[in-house]
Amino acid sequence: MAQSGPHTGQITQWLMAAREGDGQALDRLFERLYPELREMAAQRLQRNADRLQLDTTALVHECYLKLCELQQLSLNDRGHFMAYAAKVMRSVVVDLARAQQAQRRGGEHAFITLNTALMAQRPHGEDEVLAIHDALQGLAAIDARLAQVVELRYFVGLSHDEIAQTLGVGLRTVERDWERARTYLFTALQA
Repeated sequence: MAQSGPHTGQITQWLMAAREGDGQALDRLFERLYPELREMAAQRLQRNADRLQLDTTALVHECYLKLCELQQLSLNDRGHFMAYAAKVMRSVVVDLARAQQAQRRGGEHAFITLNTALMAQRPHGEDEVLAIHDALQGLAAIDARLAQVVELRYFVGLSHDEIAQTLGVGLRTVERDWERARTYLFTALQA
């Protein structure tokens, strides 16, 4: 995903207009970034789409609706917008996973099997989503920038250079943050 290009100035102008309450600017912004948002959504759903019963189009549209609900959109540039969209998408996926988990555990149709070995093998995509979400929240409590680096790299797909630009830090800082974040998440997810 390129951080700059011929439309970067136009995107920044639309963000400024959206910040001032221009709903059409947000529509134009989404229209321009729609392919990138779909790519981000596809990456986010890659491992759990079939279990979460959500497709990329629905996830992007849910993201759009949540952004439209905001009273004020205070994002400065494309990088900040994409990072925020990634957070919104993660929030949508986590909410859906929680709802499906609640349904599975106490909903009107409980999953019952006589073979407990089959129950242990049954994939629980929402459990994995919630574990990753909890680990990222734990990481953010320790160091918010580390969590941002993970979101920008894993969910948005930015390169280390693009993350450094977005966060206003050096490339080496991003590389160190990525290694620290990976170590923390690996340990947290193994527990």
